[in-house]
Amino acid sequence: MLTSCCCSQKLSTKQQIIVVASKNKTKMAEPIKVVVTGAAGQIAYSLLYQIASGAVFGPEQPVFLHLLDIAPMMGVLEGVVMELADCALPLLAGVLPTANPEEAFKDVAAAFLVGAMPRKEGMERKDLLSANVRIFKEQGQALDKVARKDVKILVVGNPANTNALICSKYAPSIPKENFTAMTRLDQNRAQAQLAAKLGVKVQDVKNVIIWGNHSSTQFPDASNAVVTVNGAQKPVPAALNDEEFLKSTFVTTVQKRGAAVIAARKMSSALSAAKAASDHMRDWFLGTGDRWVSMGVVSDGSYGTPRDVVFSFPVTVSNGKWKIVEGLTISDFARKMIDATGKELDEEKNDALEVCK
Repeated sequence: MLTSCCCSQKLSTKQQIIVVASKNKTKMAEPIKVVVTGAAGQIAYSLLYQIASGAVFGPEQPVFLHLLDIAPMMGVLEGVVMELADCALPLLAGVLPTANPEEAFKDVAAAFLVGAMPRKEGMERKDLLSANVRIFKEQGQALDKVARKDVKILVVGNPANTNALICSKYAPSIPKENFTAMTRLDQNRAQAQLAAKLGVKVQDVKNVIIWGNHSSTQFPDASNAVVTVNGAQKPVPAALNDEEFLKSTFVTTVQKRGAAVIAARKMSSALSAAKAASDHMRDWFLGTGDRWVSMGVVSDGSYGTPRDVVFSFPVTVSNGKWKIVEGLTISDFARKMIDATGKELDEEKNDALEVCK
């Protein structure tokens, strides 16, 4: 099978043709169209392989990748397209590289909105807001016009929560619950920190919660987390027996992890961000079982959070629908932390809406 793809940009033959490697004659599902923005960037470089290899949508679901980036990056994107071909991935049904948002979002079932004004060392989030409103307004309008109405949208580009809110504002025909922001990276960081402290495998820790914003005000909450030790489950707070650690070092380490990576690499998180984006979308499509996962979703006011901001909650996912975990006890400490991150999100929303005007 051979798939040819053209776009509005002047592309080389290498860009326009992707050879599908699979020679398996077994009937497979129809390919789904998946868009990744910022496709020539660092995060996408790790993310694209995970999507095309079956790690996100499952080992029997072919994908047709739409790769969106700005016109000056088309040359770099050509190299990415060649590498995807060279991976000889059986599930990769085709690739469309483009700088045209309407081509990129046409009929997509899943959207990874990775491209954004990058966060740099010392940059304030308000500076990011102003630069990103234009980007996510344009992408929201394109999604509204040409994407599937059941498209699942994950915003990775920071400030992710407010970018997701702006994007949804300009795509009124797509349900608001289909717009999410990535806090799975923070959850993965928190889970890894707890596993290291407890001396267990990372998969033995579950139900860590990230509340609020993907920023330094986020609240990593281990109060409902459980750990499996010698085949038996225990609450993480009881297993650790170190309340001070859970309220101080644990929280600040996770909150500041992104800044620590930037200070060390002189670039923002890429490999771990791509893994988290894969985890987020995989669970949204395939379900969470008995695990809770953290997703930034449009708030309905649950747990006293501000309404109509994209706020990270613990959720479960079944049949492609997320649901906020209900009935959790909120301590005085947690209340203070949740209120602080909610206040920041309200301020970000108001600042972004001012830019929209």
